[in-house]
Amino acid sequence: MTQTSLFRQITDFANRADPYPLYEEIRKTPVLHEEEGGPYVISSYYDIKGLLHDPRISSDAATLVAAGDDDIGQGENTGLPPSFLRLDPPEHDRLRRIANSAFGPPHRPRRVENMRGEMADIVAELIDGFGDARQIDLVDQFAYPFPVTVICRLLGVPREDEPRFRAWVDPLVATLDPATRMTADPEFVKSATEARMQLGMYLAGLVEERTKQPRDDMLSDLVNTHGPDGAMTMMEVLSTSVLLLIAGHETTVNLITNGMLTLLRHPEILRRLREDPGLSVNIVEELLRYEPPVQIVPQRATIADIDVRGVTIPKGSRLWLVLAAGNRDPERFKHPQRFDPDREDIQHLGFGSGIHSCFGAPLARLETQIALSALARRLDDPRLVEDPPPYRQNAVLRGPRHLNIAFDAVR
Repeated sequence: MTQTSLFRQITDFANRADPYPLYEEIRKTPVLHEEEGGPYVISSYYDIKGLLHDPRISSDAATLVAAGDDDIGQGENTGLPPSFLRLDPPEHDRLRRIANSAFGPPHRPRRVENMRGEMADIVAELIDGFGDARQIDLVDQFAYPFPVTVICRLLGVPREDEPRFRAWVDPLVATLDPATRMTADPEFVKSATEARMQLGMYLAGLVEERTKQPRDDMLSDLVNTHGPDGAMTMMEVLSTSVLLLIAGHETTVNLITNGMLTLLRHPEILRRLREDPGLSVNIVEELLRYEPPVQIVPQRATIADIDVRGVTIPKGSRLWLVLAAGNRDPERFKHPQRFDPDREDIQHLGFGSGIHSCFGAPLARLETQIALSALARRLDDPRLVEDPPPYRQNAVLRGPRHLNIAFDAVR
């Protein structure tokens, strides 16, 4: 493994099944910059944490384009404004506060928690749907439909429309992968653009309905909230809704799938979870450290010169923050390569940190706790059919495309 090739290996599909030896190699050069005009790659826990809280780091779409990320807008040129994920303060803060007023405390403190029973019912129905089968694809038959159903119900999407989202979401998620964007052909760009437009048009119809007849859902709250920060415009509601639908399920699909894969590789912990469902809280936190669904934050740029470990990163440079490498940094964690839900201090980077920390973290945590507990309890002697499983192309949102599991019975 040569140092000159480390950056390119991050997005090389050959490393997808086990990128951690590569991350270990990258950490030997805490500020990796191999290509003129290319990004500065940061891989240590404390450096990543500091930069995520540094106001000199921007995620604004215009700033990224100016820094040389010409692909930032691929698939997004549809007339919708950037989501708050692609904005800096103060506009980011205003939109996020309005969105949060419809999602969590202090305005809706129990909106997620009150869905616990419904989530358990959805999980039970999916597992019951395995029927007499003794082998399933966990992704297609469980890990994907569960969070899609939850986020659609949270936003207020009618149940009969839920199946339409996969055709829209898959090409949009692909635009988040740096390797896919760098090699994108016109057909890829066209499909992503059309998917975003179709999703936006569909949501526009729902927004119009909720404006006239509000219901007890997030979309109604986003349309009708008029607090200290004012109200979102129609276009801001649409952009925020697209973000929530994509981010609200895609990372959870990978967290559940990575979680079950990890538990099947550690059968003693799976047995403990079967006997003690309360262990799911610690298991999910350790999974977010050990196998985070978001491995890399590739879309950041500097708006001033920044010194990191004696290296000056110039203003206008792109940054890649390798969260998964920081999560296994021996400077921060004892025995970082060990999966240990009894770990006393699991302050991971699995949901990022700072002003752009994962908006839906409470929802993803609860969904995964419920999902893994139910699978552990109800599948009799589950085991992997293929290890490693086939992975998605995406290096940013890393997870198996399929996870075939065999078992003796459904309890």
